[in-house]
Amino acid sequence: MNERAARNLLLLQAWETQRPATSQWTDEDRAWASRAAAEIEGEHADAGTFLARRAALGVERLLQREPRIRRLLAATTWRPWAGWLIAMAGLLAGAAFDVVGSGRHINILAPPVLALLAWNLAVYAALAIHALMRAGRGDAQPPGPLARVVRVLGLGFRAAAGTTDGGTVPASAAFLRDWAVRSASLTRARVARVLHVAAAAFAAGVLAGLYVRGLALEYRAGWESTFLDARGVSELLGIVLGPAAHLAGIALPDIPHLERLRVAAGPGENAALWIHLYAITIALVVVLPRTLLAVADRWREHVLATRFPVSLDAPYFQRLSRAHLGEAAEVRVLPYGLGVTPGMTLALQAGLQQVFGHDTKLTVAETTAFGMEDELDLRALPAQPVALVVALFALTATPEAENQGAFVARIAQHLAGRSPLVAVVDESAFQARFRHDPARRDERRAAWRRMLAGHACVPVFCELDPDDVSNLESALQDALDASRAT
Repeated sequence: MNERAARNLLLLQAWETQRPATSQWTDEDRAWASRAAAEIEGEHADAGTFLARRAALGVERLLQREPRIRRLLAATTWRPWAGWLIAMAGLLAGAAFDVVGSGRHINILAPPVLALLAWNLAVYAALAIHALMRAGRGDAQPPGPLARVVRVLGLGFRAAAGTTDGGTVPASAAFLRDWAVRSASLTRARVARVLHVAAAAFAAGVLAGLYVRGLALEYRAGWESTFLDARGVSELLGIVLGPAAHLAGIALPDIPHLERLRVAAGPGENAALWIHLYAITIALVVVLPRTLLAVADRWREHVLATRFPVSLDAPYFQRLSRAHLGEAAEVRVLPYGLGVTPGMTLALQAGLQQVFGHDTKLTVAETTAFGMEDELDLRALPAQPVALVVALFALTATPEAENQGAFVARIAQHLAGRSPLVAVVDESAFQARFRHDPARRDERRAAWRRMLAGHACVPVFCELDPDDVSNLESALQDALDASRAT
């Protein structure tokens, strides 16, 4: 799936999952988009192709009803001109920058050139360290100020921030947040590429400025230093200019020659040789590496833009795919230490249908008695991946790592990551006794969160009431998103 298709997909997702639902997109629109996409792509189209076509059709219809969406799409579309503008600014800045000294006398120690070389070498070292840290941690540092400026120029997140009757603002905000996270890798590649090109352009401008000035003026080369003598200057130039001298076949001056180039000893010599050496050095240390880094980031940008990293494992996408293929979601519920009433089952069924679709197949296993977690019947656990596994508890119970924690750990060990696992903690009985004591409820919730955090299991706190499953639906959606992020 390419970048454009992914943008449409996430935009339509924001409108279809917005709570409360927006007036611009109705259930009839949902059905039309699915039906039209199936007719165009065929009933046997893979999930990615079907969802991309459905999103394109949906966004096209939304654009006819809500002009603000066009601004959202424009705000999240990369502007190529930003890269060219920054590169041109770098080229002109380099050409205007006098790196060798003032007047017609060139100091061959050229402190500005040394600073330019040192800065770029420091950048390469920082990039290497950053790459090693990312490889070790699997994450990335936030972008710096300059990278953020480039990102604003290239994307311009100026989202519509007004209010509409249909709930456009919450849907817009949800889309922008999701897009910022999903497109972070692509944006980093683009920003890095632009900055490398700008650095190479600045160095190229420096070289152009050197030679243009050399054509119009005669520069004399010499040196002066408070701390270095001729021997120290020779050693420094050997480090800085040695590779360029070797590549160009030019011999660096010996110590007696350098003594004669002291500013105090005479007018120096024609600077053409030194301009050539510094030009080769800048090309080797700045222009060439920065160009190679820009090429590498351009390739990474192309890969990410053509194979955008969007996962279709979320319940929203799975529900649409299953509906397209005529499949039903399977959910297993494993109660612990509580009796499951028919009303609780109906509430679970209704909430899960809101998340996974009306064809959801719910299976409730026999309750595992308190203290009998080691006796959990593994046959109740799915052998194949399912849409969701629910560990069902009651808030009236005090969570214990050796009991409820061991129960969750046993389930997670069997699932081995093949199916998502959440813990639904029913608050019905607790609220019946302590409804007027919210502090006590919050304290008990915190205890459950602490216990489940040690097992990487996300809790869902709700009252299993079949007449009101809106809170269960939203909590399940959030828990599934959180479980996939861990």
